[in-house]
Amino acid sequence: MTENTTTKAVEPLMVVEGLQKHFPIMGGFPIKRKVGAVQAVDGLTFDIKPGESLGLVGESGCGKSTTGRLITRLMEPTGGKITYKGQDITYAGRKKLAPIRSEIQMIFQDPYASLNPRQTVGTIISSPMEINGINPPGGREKKVRELLETVGLNPEHYNRFPHEFSGGQRQRIGVARALALEPKLIIADEPVSALDVSIQAQVVNLLQELQRDRGIAFVFIAHDLSIVRHFSERVAVMYLGKIVEIADRDSLYNRPRHPYTHALLSAVPETDDLDGTKRERIRLSGDVPSPIMPPSGCRFRTRCWKAQDICSSQEPPLVQLSTSKPGHLTACHFPEDPTTEKHAEDIVLDPALQALEGDA
Repeated sequence: MTENTTTKAVEPLMVVEGLQKHFPIMGGFPIKRKVGAVQAVDGLTFDIKPGESLGLVGESGCGKSTTGRLITRLMEPTGGKITYKGQDITYAGRKKLAPIRSEIQMIFQDPYASLNPRQTVGTIISSPMEINGINPPGGREKKVRELLETVGLNPEHYNRFPHEFSGGQRQRIGVARALALEPKLIIADEPVSALDVSIQAQVVNLLQELQRDRGIAFVFIAHDLSIVRHFSERVAVMYLGKIVEIADRDSLYNRPRHPYTHALLSAVPETDDLDGTKRERIRLSGDVPSPIMPPSGCRFRTRCWKAQDICSSQEPPLVQLSTSKPGHLTACHFPEDPTTEKHAEDIVLDPALQALEGDA
């Protein structure tokens, strides 16, 4: 007798399709009119599964932070579609978004600018609960003190002001505020880039514990590849408003297929090998093109050592290559050799992060 053990696929928590954000450029006198647009985000498609950590990496100005603000609906998209738990929230109004706002929270990059200096820590963390009319058992103050303890701060600091804390402690306050409404998805916009290196590992470890213990999905935006490798299960690489490669962590770091990903990995700070030889280093020529007038075809072609005529006339679709691991998508006409495995030692972790990986 054969037992039917068909496993039901996990439904994505959020699905993003063809997401766009173009900022208009106004010119002319005396009547202002639109003369162009900054194509900050231009056609992103990806999904986020419940409890998953998705890393979003790329150079400064590639559209990572804008993407984070779009999927939290802090910005209005120009085009595309955002679906959360099967519900279209792309252009949803305040009333429709109200029950969803509590489930999608954000941790901001600058812990000094994201906290109101005139409010106490207790007020900062309890405000989301007050706005959403949430009265937890035991009251809001008890909940705030529990959250402070959860993120590694003293509950007695409830009545202190932000200026009395260090940068790492302020970021922990930001994490506590994001947890106040028990979200299902947190967008972490470069949460450790403004912190000392010695503190970064502690905050990353805290976020990882919260994700594991509470089953929260994360979109972890960063430009530090070693931190993203430590935190994220899947990684998406952005260049000039588009995703050029997306794959699980091991597949992307050990077998990058897109030339830009290959170049990013080669640029990670390194130490010389024991025999005195240095690893391959790829130095891209020129600067990132302007998002006002991006190159035709493949946007990376103006800096790519593999570019040919087809790259200027046809934009490569983000697809799975026949030799790629399932779920490893690449947008390139001439992808890298899939057998490249030397990148396993290309990523040099910060010593503190390396110690954390050793404990895992």
